[in-house]
Amino acid sequence: MNNKPCIIQRDRTILLETAHADFETARKQLAQYADLIKSPSSFHTYRLTPLSLWNAAASGMSAAEICSSLKSLSRWDVPEALLGEIRQLVERYGQLSLLPHPTQERLLLLRLKHTALVQEIAPTLSSMGVRMVSEMEAEVPADRRGVIKQELTRLGYPVLDHAGYLDGQYLNILWRGETSATENSEKPNGVPSNEPGLNTDKHSSDQGIKLRDYQQKAADCFQDAGGMGGNGVLVLPCGAGKTMIGIAAMRDLQCETLILTSNTTSVRQWIAELLQKTTLSLEEVGEYSGQRKEVRPVTVATYQILTHRPGKGKEQEHMKLFNERPWGLIIYDEVHLLPAPVFRATADIQATRRLGLTATLVREDGREHDVFSLIGPKRYDMPWKRLEEQGWIASVACTEIKVPMQEETREASISAGKREQYRLAAENPSKLQIVRQLVSLHKDAQTLIIGQYLDQLHLMAKELKAPLITGQMSQDCRNEWYRAFREGEVRVLVVSKVANFAVDLPDASVAIEVSGSYGSRQEEAQRLGRLLRPKQGANRAFFYTLVSEDSREESFANRRQLFLIEQGYEYRVIPAKLPESLELLANPKIPGFDLKEEREAAR
Repeated sequence: MNNKPCIIQRDRTILLETAHADFETARKQLAQYADLIKSPSSFHTYRLTPLSLWNAAASGMSAAEICSSLKSLSRWDVPEALLGEIRQLVERYGQLSLLPHPTQERLLLLRLKHTALVQEIAPTLSSMGVRMVSEMEAEVPADRRGVIKQELTRLGYPVLDHAGYLDGQYLNILWRGETSATENSEKPNGVPSNEPGLNTDKHSSDQGIKLRDYQQKAADCFQDAGGMGGNGVLVLPCGAGKTMIGIAAMRDLQCETLILTSNTTSVRQWIAELLQKTTLSLEEVGEYSGQRKEVRPVTVATYQILTHRPGKGKEQEHMKLFNERPWGLIIYDEVHLLPAPVFRATADIQATRRLGLTATLVREDGREHDVFSLIGPKRYDMPWKRLEEQGWIASVACTEIKVPMQEETREASISAGKREQYRLAAENPSKLQIVRQLVSLHKDAQTLIIGQYLDQLHLMAKELKAPLITGQMSQDCRNEWYRAFREGEVRVLVVSKVANFAVDLPDASVAIEVSGSYGSRQEEAQRLGRLLRPKQGANRAFFYTLVSEDSREESFANRRQLFLIEQGYEYRVIPAKLPESLELLANPKIPGFDLKEEREAAR
């Protein structure tokens, strides 16, 4: 038996030994084409899925490269049937293509690579009004472009979309300081900046905005993508400057743009960035939200306003925004949050270029296939840890603290239903004392206390004498507290789910998660993302998640952590009942809790 780190099974699952000397190398390879589904301490479990393999194919990996990687990692021979299945799935990416019709604008051509495909997809095509015109081609109504791609992807045959795009209305967009839209990028100098997306070159204001090398590469991948540019998703961590990449795409395309994002705070951050970093004027940029309805050459809107209904059974009247102007580009910020009604609208606008921006492709509703088919495949993925190594984002120490439950809470939990058991564990009153200790431990740090349940958060805010921000607070009031936090007037903020997304708090260096949305991986990633903006000095931050010991909360916490573990973060697990453990938390090396030390010992 050789000593490779992985055990690869016929059912497409892969077990990766965490204490193996080559764990980190194997993890990086597997992340390119497999999904992490479990992360117990001894073995992490990955699964090869059609979507993970198609995203790998879209990024340029071949079936041969994937199979070769698996063979190099596997402790035993990889089952030949599995290798054949991988080849078959990867080869499906590219067997169907959509092309412009040579004579009719209202039709597209669906071209098949092999005649054998007809039998498998003919019933689906027929049910959708698609007519075969030869053994290798079918005519598709242009207005069914998105729906056809959705259905064929669900059937197991992703479609390469070469049908082209409308240019949209021309709009002159330049970086501030530029005189023409020429290439303008620079490699990072390795010095962190508190401003996401800007190179730290002190002369940048004189020379125009300079993108970091990975930002330029991401923008180029969207534009080119092997000749299929104009659609797709770019995956980068919070704090990496995804807004700057979106603006770079706008600048490259020189067209009117609709930007969709998660909340009003994010809308105004986009607008501020556009006005500060580009030559666009205030009259050219509009906010479309619950407070304002401005439709301008560049319009920034929330998903919520698009899906709003004025009354039960009423139409979603703001969906008309998709057709209000001849947009040349639609940017979907936080694309993993895209609501179902916006998917339906997106299916109707496939002739418009579409760019998705996200820190994670994980969706809790399982609709990753729809992002893939309607927005586009993953075009670029920058691992979180790689940016950390380069100093572009902060290094974060993740710690899970096991908090005992009081006897009264434990007894109440025994007779409660499953949902109530989780809530009792999540609101465990004993967490308050741990929060106090952590706030005291980091007494000079800007600290966020984040939770799910309002009663718990009200108690935390009252006991700590800290402001509480919830969805019930007005946007203006929230912004005022965020400003006070950024400027150091307030050191501790207690925040509900409203702070999960698109809140710019660059100086936050400690986050304490007291409760979460069951097993939401995307929420955990976004919460840690509040800490990733580069810091002065050691460029370090601390993320704590408080979990009630021997409770239903533990299994949900394990699931929440999956995505971050896949990115290379390691959660140190310590018991709260040991006071000396809490005193050592600020030390990045805690003896007995360091997986890297275990791997060194395994060598």
